Amino acid sequence: MRFTRRGAIAAVAIPALAAVTVLTACAPGGSTGGTSGEAGDTLTLGMTADLPGLSVLIQPSYQGWFADAVWDSLLICDEFGKPSPQLATEWEYNDDQSAATLTLREGVKFSDGSEFDAADVEAALTAAGEVNDRFADLTFESPDPQTITITWPQPIPTMDVILCEPNISSSEAYESANLDTTVVGSGPYLYDADASTQGSNYVLKKNPDYWDSDTYPFENLELKVFTDNTAGLNALKTGQIDGILADASTVEEAKSSGKEVVTLRGVTTRLLITDHNGEKIPALGDVRVRQAMNMVFDRDAIAEDLYRGYADPAYQIFREGSTAYLEDLTEDPYPYDVEAAKALMEEAGYADGFALQIPFFEGQGHDLLFPYVTEQLGQLNITVEQVNLTGPDAYTELLSGTYPVPLWQLGNYGESLQDIKDYILTDGIWNVSHQADPTIDALWQTILTGTDEEKVAAQQEINQYVIDQAWFVPMAYPDGFYAYSPDISIPTMSDFAALHPLLRDFQQN
Repeated sequence: MRFTRRGAIAAVAIPALAAVTVLTACAPGGSTGGTSGEAGDTLTLGMTADLPGLSVLIQPSYQGWFADAVWDSLLICDEFGKPSPQLATEWEYNDDQSAATLTLREGVKFSDGSEFDAADVEAALTAAGEVNDRFADLTFESPDPQTITITWPQPIPTMDVILCEPNISSSEAYESANLDTTVVGSGPYLYDADASTQGSNYVLKKNPDYWDSDTYPFENLELKVFTDNTAGLNALKTGQIDGILADASTVEEAKSSGKEVVTLRGVTTRLLITDHNGEKIPALGDVRVRQAMNMVFDRDAIAEDLYRGYADPAYQIFREGSTAYLEDLTEDPYPYDVEAAKALMEEAGYADGFALQIPFFEGQGHDLLFPYVTEQLGQLNITVEQVNLTGPDAYTELLSGTYPVPLWQLGNYGESLQDIKDYILTDGIWNVSHQADPTIDALWQTILTGTDEEKVAAQQEINQYVIDQAWFVPMAYPDGFYAYSPDISIPTMSDFAALHPLLRDFQQN
């Protein structure tokens, strides 16, 4: 199957309910966390889930500090999706944005000793195309080792964001049989396999030859996997770690213990009903069933009770202020009404309901949400079977299409075109059933070829269409919180998905 670094784990998935989720820390001022080195030289970041593996091709962007540390990308995007140089120092696009010509940074070396050039870009994007449709069927032209033109088979309206996605390893690494076990990068840190234990902690040392060393002030980086929520919060409170992604149940405790807190609003909690044609579950092919599934959720109660008031009810999946967002949608298009929902189910011929498997992940904040979803769908005689996914293949299984109705807290980007690509288009990573829809296809063509006004209108029409067709059950826009010790500094929050600080955001005081 194909997935993207950002969309698969990226885009995506901020825990926001009962569980403490992401733990981040550094060891300044005598903190006991971290690896060897002087006080203040070690940054220790916690992760609520293990890495899916060491391969450059499967790294998540959510808690993706390992990838940020080890590999560079062609460009880096800011919180608005606007690019800056990384491995590419200059870039330009052709008129329809189907091709990008890049001038590559000189003097960059990989940890295997090889020098970075256009051959590495071609190898990296070719390998990415095997797992990610966004990079499939590319062609390349390199008049010299430091220049490359990359051409897609179709226009790419989100070219800036696309070029910020892929991690770049050396061409020799892609050709070897050790891509899953040997980490080769050009990033600010070098992976220390001997000092690391997969599944527990990952140790990295600063790359002495990195071109942008000042952006990453810590000499050592350690990533620790945390699965126990109580232990993580206690570690923050006692100064063993210095940062944590808090939620509605823990943010006040974090504040009361003297931690700094910033608020993030980067996700929409939702069910994704991707089997629009009823190919796997026939009932889901009836819009009345999908509408009924929307009507059994009390969005106001979800925001107030499950999220303890740290959320707003969501009637659409897009972020407020983005192009696709419908400003005039101020009332719930599917008001909470269980009896009306039951009537729709009976009208559709599914009064007896059906069985529905929904995946469940530990550490994703679903502890309160999942039972509520199970209870509410049960009122329509929809029997939810919780399928626990664990291990390195869990995300691959989640996105495989085996489970056509994922429950997740997915990113709503500042650039709504990215939401459309990830969640709505046929090949969207989270549109896991990948069923074509002629209305969506036609509107996307308008986005590709229309005037600026037509493109804006088409995005909003797509939003209205998926609301009318009930492709999603949006529930809430939850607040996310990053709590951290005043012993460190986070002067910027650069994540395009607004989920957490990126590695380059952590600074020494």
